[in-house]
Parts: sequence; C-alpha cells; structure tokens
Amino acid sequence: MGAMDASISSFVGFFAKAGIALLLANEVRGVAVAAPVLYGMYAAGGTLMAVWLGICSLAGIALSVVGPLCVARKFKII
Repeated sequence: MGAMDASISSFVGFFAKAGIALLLANEVRGVAVAAPVLYGMYAAGGTLMAVWLGICSLAGIALSVVGPLCVARKFKII
C-alpha cells in the first residue's frame, strides 16, 4: 500500500501544481484583456460614457479573474 499511496500523492501534487499554473495564466489574461479597455477610455478623452463603459468592462474582467481564485481558495488549492 505504501507505494500506491506515494504514486497517488505525486499524481495529486502534479495536478495541484498544474492548477496553480493555470490560475496564474488566468491572472495574466486578465491584465492583457484590461489593457485595451484602459486605452479605450484614454483615447475617448475620459468622457462620462467612456468611463462608465470602462468600469463595467473592467468589472466583468475582474469577475472572470477573481471568481476562479475564490473557488480555488474554497477548495484549498491555493
């Protein structure tokens, strides 16, 4: 049983590390997606409508990035 427990442990460890790597990639994706929104607000001259659309877009991006992190913490992956 000892050898089997070790292989299962290493298998689970591998998937935990892969999950953490995917969460980090998700963070990078969030920054990459937010950059055009911020530039669009700057290019529009900061009008009220541009700022509102930018805030709404950034809130959606934040939810798509923070949501998986909260789920990972709930399952104690991170």
